Order: sequence, then structure tokens, then C-alpha cells
Amino acid sequence: MKKYIVAAAIIIGTGAFITTSVQSCTTLATSDMGLSIIKRILLNGINKGMGIYANKEAFLQNNMVDKALPKELRDINSMLEKIAPSLVAKERDYIAQAAAYTVNTSRPILEGAVNNLNAQDVTRIIEGTTATQILKEKTSQQLVAAIAPKVDEKLNEYGIVKTINTALSGSNFLGNLLGGGNTVNAGGLSQLASEQLVNGLFNIIEDYEHQNSRSLLGPFGK
Repeated sequence: MKKYIVAAAIIIGTGAFITTSVQSCTTLATSDMGLSIIKRILLNGINKGMGIYANKEAFLQNNMVDKALPKELRDINSMLEKIAPSLVAKERDYIAQAAAYTVNTSRPILEGAVNNLNAQDVTRIIEGTTATQILKEKTSQQLVAAIAPKVDEKLNEYGIVKTINTALSGSNFLGNLLGGGNTVNAGGLSQLASEQLVNGLFNIIEDYEHQNSRSLLGPFGK
């Protein structure tokens, strides 16, 4: 099997040093060292995402969060831009505040999943799956379910759903978009916003992984 030289003195987030050695892909995949590197990348990515979500201005300016906007919510916003542009800004502001409100719920779920990664997960990463994708598979549905009530609470607190319905009243747009209904359902909007928050967070984590994987995962041939 092809050998990879492990670069001398790679620094793990804990401050520990890894000395130069030669190991096969299989050995690296099952080693504590390989698992520690993967976990450190993901934990750092999670910290970056939580920092952005905890800061409203950073959240609003992050294009990876915008890219995660579900199609249905994007369509609603496109219509609102024609009718009441200021309402779109308010909606984004309220979702940003909801994002900060979910940080303490999301963090332990993500960190728990990272700490439970195993050698089989590392092997998948060596074979081409991103660490973020594996984390997403393990936690995405759980995250959406966990934060949706908090997002719903915040959006109802600000009355954004009622405001959107008022702005779009008399239009067939919502009926066509939402399958026959003539109003935006509060739970539906909260679900869409929750999906955006979760997918946006994974976009940030994956971006961090891409930026740092070459230096830290070089020993794996990544």
C-alpha cells in the first residue's frame, strides 16, 4: 500500500506535537492521531460557525448562510422584494436573531457527534467523503428538530409571519407556492428557516475543512 510521510511537528489544537513517521493509509485511518486530526478540524469549524451565528452582523454578511436559503423561502422573499423590500430585511434580521438563540442547542449536538467519530468514519474521509458530510449525515435531522421550536418562538415573538401574510394578502402567489394555502404557516416558515440555519452552518464548517484539510490531512493523501 502506498506510504505517506507524516510531516514533522504537526500541531494539534491541544498543543501536542506529532513527530515524523511513516505509516500506511490503513494505519493512519485507525490511529488515534488520524482521528484526532479529523476531530480538531471539525471542532474548529464548529467554533467558527458558532461565532458567526452568535454575531448578528457576521451572520447577515455571510454568503454561505445565504446559499443555504431553501427555494421556497427564496421565492417568498423574491415576491416580497417587489411588494415590500423592507420586509425582507426584517425577516433576515429576525432569522439572524433566531440563529444566535439556537447556538447553545446546536453546539452540544455537533460536538457530541464529533467526539463519537470512529476509525470507519476516518476511512470514508480518506476514500473521498468530506468530514463535514459525515457530520451532516449524523446530525442534520436532529439539529433541525432541535432548533425548530426555538426558531418558531423567535419568529412568533417578532410577528414576522403575520406581517408577511398581510403583505401578500390578495395574491395567488402563496397558494401556488405552498400547494393551495393562501397564507404562510408559522410552523412552515420556522421549518424553512431552521433548514437554512442548519445547512448554512454545515456550509461554514465545510468551508473551514476545505481551507485547512490540505495542511492537516496531507498525511492521508488528501
